[in-house]
Amino acid sequence: MDRIERFYRIDQLLHDRRSASMEAIIEELGVSKATVKRDLEYMRDRLSAPIVWDRVLRGYRFDRTDPDADRYNLPGLWFNAQEIHALLTMHQLLSSLGSGLLAPHVKPLLARLNALLGSREQSAEEVRKRIRILNMASRTTRPEHFETVASATIKRRRLRVRYHARSSDEESVREVSPQRLVYYRDNWYLDAWCHLRNGLRSFSVDAVRQAEILESKARPVPEKVLNEVLASGYGIFSGSQVTWARLRFTPTQARWVSAEEWHPEQKSRYENDGSYILEFPYSNDGELIMDILKYGPDVEVVSPVELRDRVLKRLQVAVERYTG
Repeated sequence: MDRIERFYRIDQLLHDRRSASMEAIIEELGVSKATVKRDLEYMRDRLSAPIVWDRVLRGYRFDRTDPDADRYNLPGLWFNAQEIHALLTMHQLLSSLGSGLLAPHVKPLLARLNALLGSREQSAEEVRKRIRILNMASRTTRPEHFETVASATIKRRRLRVRYHARSSDEESVREVSPQRLVYYRDNWYLDAWCHLRNGLRSFSVDAVRQAEILESKARPVPEKVLNEVLASGYGIFSGSQVTWARLRFTPTQARWVSAEEWHPEQKSRYENDGSYILEFPYSNDGELIMDILKYGPDVEVVSPVELRDRVLKRLQVAVERYTG
């Protein structure tokens, strides 16, 4: 905990209580008595905090009668990149819920988020105006049957769904045992045991055209198995049969890619000419190929040969489209 955060903790403690003993402040901050004394002295002398020692209450409190109390102002508290992303994303998700059953419960959460985002120097509205989170790959259509899918997942009941597979543009009726909902790249997916295919599958929730909760209980799948099958390879379209990809990025592109995480188990190194080698596991290569193609001439698939050939074929088709 840094010093600015300690100031805010002390401020909150003294606002919430009539007084706070030295022991209570030490316990709240998890620091030494000497550090607390230095913080209190700094707040009084430098920030004009009206903090006094009350002999009767045997604790520190704010003196509301201090004529200089209006001068008291804490330094701006800001968030790190992960915190501000989490807060603004949460606000965005909650704001999009509309007037459903959760609306009465969402309002207090939004109020709390606004309080966290705002400060004495700027309002929450000003923070949201100055910081934008752009979800470029998210699908704008709200999943029509999300509530049904989520309910079945939580209640551990089977689902009968009519599912539109975008890859083949075909629909099929399936009975599935929901295991968990996953929010990935700004879209919702359902990890489930498919009784039609007799295996684990990941379904895009917005591609569910019809959903019905059945009376039969969902088939349980251990979380370890779920992770092995659906989280071991690359992206959401992973599987149990994992292959390792090796990509070579140009020295120029390496400046950006070297700071990215494509997979938790990835390996990387620089070559003598400045090229950047990135290795990671994948299963289904559909999503991986899309990510590779966006780098154009700045990336080369070194291995495996099958992946290299599939990327080459896609590039050849693209060239023919532009030159044919």
